[in-house]
Amino acid sequence: MDNRWRADVGPAVLRRWTKDDSEHVRRLASEGARSRLPWATRVPALIEDPGPVLTVLDRLKDDPALYVRRSVANNLNDIAKDHPDRVLDVCETWLHGASEERRWIVQHATRTLVKSGHPRVWALLGFTRRPHVEVSKIAVSPRRVRVGDEVSFSFHLTSTARVGQHLVVDYAVWFVKASGASSRKVFKLRVVKITPRQVMRLSCRHSFRKISIRTYYQGQHAMEILVNGNVEGRAEFALSPAREQLPSRRRRSQAG
Repeated sequence: MDNRWRADVGPAVLRRWTKDDSEHVRRLASEGARSRLPWATRVPALIEDPGPVLTVLDRLKDDPALYVRRSVANNLNDIAKDHPDRVLDVCETWLHGASEERRWIVQHATRTLVKSGHPRVWALLGFTRRPHVEVSKIAVSPRRVRVGDEVSFSFHLTSTARVGQHLVVDYAVWFVKASGASSRKVFKLRVVKITPRQVMRLSCRHSFRKISIRTYYQGQHAMEILVNGNVEGRAEFALSPAREQLPSRRRRSQAG
């Protein structure tokens, strides 16, 4: 599969693969048509028009192999980055009379839309469309954290509704970039069911240990509390350089 994606040949071959006896071939029908496969080049033609891919995925949505269904969900998640409402339309259709396996596909396929707080995704997944909550008593410790360490935070979530609510509570960190600007990344926290007027205390820790996919820069960072995609609270903290590694006792004695 390449950037030229021939609509007269590619989809026909993939549709044939969806009926193959081998789950590996059936999975290839989905993986081979992903527009944003992490380890491959993007396919602009499929990003522009995912229609041929959606036809293939529809044939695989009830595949008996989780191995295949996970690929279907990942493919839909890719498409949702460029065509969120189109994917939501597909998911709404798939949920009619859906099995637990197909419901799992929908949940997994909409994870990017959940993180971005798309307004249509909440009712689709059974969450409260417009939550009524208050976030208070946000505590961040320490207020100055070093690269390699972790920061802890806690807060109170209070329901202001007269009915129970089903909520996705996430948090976002605004990371300082090399340019001095900031960029936000959303992280999962909890899925909760909260009763009328209930107060819940939630907490989490976020690590700033060095990882290969992120470079940390010192400066003022921020943490936001998200409830069904809405920012309900914010706190700031400073990130400092890592502690200098002290020489070992043997090296110190040799240096002396």
